[in-house]
Amino acid sequence: MVVRRPPGRRAQILAVAADRFHRSGYHQVSMTEVAAGVGITAPALYRHFRGKPELLDRALRLGLDALACGLRGARTTGDLGAALAAVAVGHRPLGTLVQRDARLLPPARRAALRRELRADVALMTAVLRAGRPELPLPDAELICWSALSACTGLSYQSAAPQPRRAEAVLRELVAAVLAASPGGAAAHPDSAAHPGPAIVPAADPVAPGSPEPRPQARREELLAAAVRLFHQRGFDNVSTDQLGAAVGISGPSVYRHFDSKAQLLAASLVRSRERLWQEVDGAFAAAAGPEAALTAGLGAYVGFALRNGDYLGAMLSETERLAPPDRRVAVDFRRDFLRTWVGLLRRVRPEYDAVEARIRVHALFALVNDGVRNRPHSARPDLGDCLLHLGRAVLGLPGTDGGRVPAPR
Repeated sequence: MVVRRPPGRRAQILAVAADRFHRSGYHQVSMTEVAAGVGITAPALYRHFRGKPELLDRALRLGLDALACGLRGARTTGDLGAALAAVAVGHRPLGTLVQRDARLLPPARRAALRRELRADVALMTAVLRAGRPELPLPDAELICWSALSACTGLSYQSAAPQPRRAEAVLRELVAAVLAASPGGAAAHPDSAAHPGPAIVPAADPVAPGSPEPRPQARREELLAAAVRLFHQRGFDNVSTDQLGAAVGISGPSVYRHFDSKAQLLAASLVRSRERLWQEVDGAFAAAAGPEAALTAGLGAYVGFALRNGDYLGAMLSETERLAPPDRRVAVDFRRDFLRTWVGLLRRVRPEYDAVEARIRVHALFALVNDGVRNRPHSARPDLGDCLLHLGRAVLGLPGTDGGRVPAPR
């Protein structure tokens, strides 16, 4: 007797896998868990997919194909917003899969994914410049990358908002980003214009013959190196030998400062988290009034991001690798940080309810976090100004193109 597989079984498996990877992180999910979510056995799952790497690859492909299909039919900026919003809502895990888990794919697949995203942005750029021919190509590309990044912010919401409402808000904020001018118009504090010394130092090891740093200084060097290496290579792909070499010591010497690699990860994220809060909260506190506070906080966040892109990347990609107590602390911080921004935004724009404010704040964080790490645009000398102005558009702050906009053409 021939046993027929239920129609759509592969699509069902990919949907479950994408959701599990999105919620827990690739390394935390087993094939058995995916199979259970579909209601089949693990051996049955292996008849469809060879293993987790293929599952991740195909889950990404499902979302990226939907994105490319939507963008190919776009003729106006309104069409672009509709396509981006529909994919962000219909394939909500895609943002975290691209930004966090795709780096775990083989190099050839990572390169192919990047080419596909560049092709998508090229489609968007052609549509945008047809309506705004005065835009230089680099500015148009940055705007389109920013619109794409802003929509991925929906992936990081703990609870999905009502789909139609989410699509409406995303279409509106994409329209604001596509209508914005990326450079110069936004005033900013000195911290964004002049980032100052980076918290994460260069990768050069300590020179032979240099005086041995004090234990506390060596610990700080290790914390900084860990953030950089965990972001660039992933927690599981960084050895203690590599960590030690980054600061000029042997691998076993790392254990003189930290009991384990996991403890080093936790401590490095804590240190960076403390500095982020100190800078942003200080900007909020020094400002006179909600709008000034939101503007100052935006400048502080952009300034921090310009100097600490590795921390923001590690925060996104490695939080799931923390031990449960440390992970809860990290998640609580992100929740409180978000709540502070949402409350302040609603004081400035009281017409936003909590749902819209959360979508916009998540979009802001995604836009800035991607913007400082997305080459070649991350090398722009005016990137701070660009991100400030585009960020104001996403938040819909008064005095920018980012407020309520007319219906797209």
